Amino acid sequence: MAQQFQRNDTRINRAGRKSGVPNKTTKQLREAVQAFVENNLDDIQHQYNKLDTPNAKLSYLDKMLRYVLPSPVTELEQLSDEALDKLINKLKKKQHETTI
Repeated sequence: MAQQFQRNDTRINRAGRKSGVPNKTTKQLREAVQAFVENNLDDIQHQYNKLDTPNAKLSYLDKMLRYVLPSPVTELEQLSDEALDKLINKLKKKQHETTI
């Protein structure tokens, strides 16, 4: 049985996960699904080819892409500090290039 934490236990991370740091389990699951898709591309293509309407094909692609592509970032708070720094540097570089 797992050992339970006691009050004032110094091993407890009271700060929690930092903003923008992905959940390890979610990351592992996404990687597993992506590996599955990559290993079964022929079958996935075959199933897609069997669909007869454009709506069915679009729906199939939509459902598949949800598991393979990362979710879009809708707020800057979702970015890690490293990703935010990269974005800022890229924007600064682009601004510098347009002013020259």
